[in-house]
Amino acid sequence: MSAVMIARKGTRKWEKLPGKNTFCCDGRVMMARQKGVFYLTLFLIIGTCSLFFGFECPYLAVHLSPAIPVFAIVLFLFVMAMLLRTSFSDPGVLPRALPEEAAFIEMEIEAANGNVPAGQRPPPRIRNVQINNQIVKLKYCYTCKIFRPPRASHCSICDNCVDRFDHHCPWVGNCVGKRNYRYFYLFTLSLSLLTIYIFAFDIVHVVLRSVDSGFVNTLKETPGTVLEVVVCFFTLWSVVGLTGFHTYLISLNQTTNEDIKGSWSGKNRVQNPYSHKNIIKNCCEVLCGPPYPSVLDRRGVVLDDAAALAKSDAPAASTAVNKGSNPVPQTTKTTAPLIPNEHTPDDAKPSIAALPEKSHSPPEEEKAASPADVPSKSPTDVRFPDGSKELSQKL
Repeated sequence: MSAVMIARKGTRKWEKLPGKNTFCCDGRVMMARQKGVFYLTLFLIIGTCSLFFGFECPYLAVHLSPAIPVFAIVLFLFVMAMLLRTSFSDPGVLPRALPEEAAFIEMEIEAANGNVPAGQRPPPRIRNVQINNQIVKLKYCYTCKIFRPPRASHCSICDNCVDRFDHHCPWVGNCVGKRNYRYFYLFTLSLSLLTIYIFAFDIVHVVLRSVDSGFVNTLKETPGTVLEVVVCFFTLWSVVGLTGFHTYLISLNQTTNEDIKGSWSGKNRVQNPYSHKNIIKNCCEVLCGPPYPSVLDRRGVVLDDAAALAKSDAPAASTAVNKGSNPVPQTTKTTAPLIPNEHTPDDAKPSIAALPEKSHSPPEEEKAASPADVPSKSPTDVRFPDGSKELSQKL
């Protein structure tokens, strides 16, 4: 019961996380603070699909096939699932260094750089690692106080270091990184298919109606179709172009950040150490690899000072109570000299059967023995009564 009360007094870790993110549902949902464009994305997708389901689908289901609205609904649900999965998940934010860790890293850097003269700029904080027989530089983040892993970068909008940072996408309201890149790509791919699907059947709907009532009358009867065609026409080029660009990046196992900076296509012509030189292998690694766990532990509990003190005092109090109820007798142990055959453990003490042998020995031999020949009473003398004199001579 006390453990439950202590846990309730603590706060969740997502409440203490730095950076410019917003959390919902007790830390399960993580997004950027700038979410206005994300709401616009939702409005465009839901609004366009609602017009399509309201104006075109009833006519096309009767005159062409009832499978047309069914497939549109499935595609719409998949698009929404990938969008929400991309927007509400942790993109791969790296935790910042603790004060102790930051101080230790600073000491390492100062020891490596030595004393820099006054007025001279210190050398850049870079570490070199070897990946696939190629040197890759790890840059130091002055905000997070860590050396960023390979392919990681600091997002200025979210103010976090993101592992395998691709870009910050305002349309999804989140960064795109290691943990949500595949969902972002599936979102753009499925959205492209949905846009083409709606645009194509809008044209089919207008053509079929124009045969009976004319083109102008068809536009007057279905004003929603005109709006859908306009939205899909301008959306088609951007979404399809974005999907094609990311398909190209996936085939090379490259990120948008690396492509913009020219990390693997600069003057030095440095080869991409992460590419498998095979399109299929690159696509399988990016899209079919195992999901990566989050390293933030957003829903973990951070104990307050009073709760942490109570938790640390609980074991000591329980130990004191146990000592008071069940006192442990104190025993004194005697140490024997560190001489061979001089110390015998307790399990080597003489048994009851060995005691009568000593009682049958003649008393004259015990009286005849001089004090110098009689060794001290030890477990060795009792166990080996006949060889005690020889043992003393050897010692």
